[in-house]
Amino acid sequence: MEVEMKIRGLMMDPVTNNPIVVLKDVNGTAILPIWVGIYEANAIALEIEKVATPRPMTHDLIRNLLFGLETGVKKVVVSELKDDTFYAVIWLERNGQAISVDSRPSDALAIALRLDCPIYVEEAVLKTSKDATAMAEAGNNQELKKWLENLSDEDLGRYKM
Repeated sequence: MEVEMKIRGLMMDPVTNNPIVVLKDVNGTAILPIWVGIYEANAIALEIEKVATPRPMTHDLIRNLLFGLETGVKKVVVSELKDDTFYAVIWLERNGQAISVDSRPSDALAIALRLDCPIYVEEAVLKTSKDATAMAEAGNNQELKKWLENLSDEDLGRYKM
């Protein structure tokens, strides 16, 4: 089953100094942090902040190609978490036909923002992520866990890149 999510924030991990995209359940009950690369975070931040670039960035080019091919994006789904790596699928629709495209979550999220389509996360991913966090508690990630648990709405609204 898929859970609808929204991008709630984009921030830097205070422990690793890597960017994190924070997804939050539209009902407000689940949060999923996804660590991404700096370039991918920049692509997401540009769209969140509605910064116009002088030339199309890669995700803008993809949006333009989809429009030109009369293909819509129905939804993006963070579909799997395997070996600490998230996987996603972009669901396209063209001439009434559904087409699934494998994607990195960061690219899927950047495209979802540009095309204003829904973002979903498989329930199994949310559960696996919670289980992984619980296992990390036994390790050296107490500081990160505490930080994630104590995020406020104000913290989640920051886009520091």
